[in-house]
Amino acid sequence: MGMQAFQKISRRTISPTVSLLDAMKVMDERKVKILFVCEGGHFEGLLTLGDIQRAIIKNVSLKEPVSGILNKNKVYGYLSEGKEAVREKMRKMRAEVMPVLDGAGELVDVWFWNDLFKAAELQEREKIDLPVVIMAGGKGTRLKPITNVIPKPLVPIGEKTILETILDQFEGIGCHKFYMSVNYKADMMKYYLGQLDHKYDIEFFQEDKPLGTIGSVALLKGRITTPFFVSNCDSINEQDYRDVYDYHVGNHNDLTIVTMVKSFKIPYGVIETGEDGLMVALSEKPELTYQVNTGVYILNPACMEEIPEGEFFHITHLMEKIKARGGRVGCFPVSEHAWKDMGEWPEYLKMIQVL
Repeated sequence: MGMQAFQKISRRTISPTVSLLDAMKVMDERKVKILFVCEGGHFEGLLTLGDIQRAIIKNVSLKEPVSGILNKNKVYGYLSEGKEAVREKMRKMRAEVMPVLDGAGELVDVWFWNDLFKAAELQEREKIDLPVVIMAGGKGTRLKPITNVIPKPLVPIGEKTILETILDQFEGIGCHKFYMSVNYKADMMKYYLGQLDHKYDIEFFQEDKPLGTIGSVALLKGRITTPFFVSNCDSINEQDYRDVYDYHVGNHNDLTIVTMVKSFKIPYGVIETGEDGLMVALSEKPELTYQVNTGVYILNPACMEEIPEGEFFHITHLMEKIKARGGRVGCFPVSEHAWKDMGEWPEYLKMIQVL
């Protein structure tokens, strides 16, 4: 590997023996979505967050080394092609980074989009215009006393409220029609949104009594005829939801859950026992990994017919109902630091510290 290339990617480099989980942690820590996999100074390949997400969806263990999922068919630039040809290849691919290899396959340089193009030149990804249902009726009891005065969706996380942050993210990918389930302090939310310079296309609908995390969506039966997003007002997510939609459609899901990959380090030796109390296995300070529900979903419109009207009904009830009839409930994983939850005071304080 050339010294010029090494200097450019030193903070983005990992060994092929690094696990998928640790690679995600490196991406989170260094705030990047692409890593260079190198062994003994030799470039082995690029690893993207999308590669890891696809591996998780295929049920590859997060303990597996990244070498097992490297895509050998990724397109790179070659010195022999000439600078303009590599530049054009990069532009067509909208590639954030482009490794440049010599004839022997050694990495000699790395080009970054921002070094070659103006931001305005970035070809826009195709947008999707799907309806979005925002569940904004909760009381936010875990954030008392602030929610005694301010409804949770209007709690600020910087220059604007968490509700605006969520709405802006969906508008950014092309979604413009919002349906908002309201109850607690609904008048305050309507007034706040009404006096903003930026006007959102929001249709409010109100539950007369608490209907759970998805029950109020039954009020929209017949009004939504395409797949649609459902989002709570507890958290923000850096994931481009178009990736989730592509997975939802490509995997023929009835319902897709956006999940967060969460790992827990057990600070003890964990012993598994069998009959007669005999030790079967010993794991020294194991790390356990789970996928956690982030509260963002994509539903096919037919799912609304499975939500009973006027009854208390959670999203988990809907998942179980779909599974029981042989339907498909998919999970799209995002990294731990890409999801910021503000449901409780410690999480809220951490969220506003990093913004």
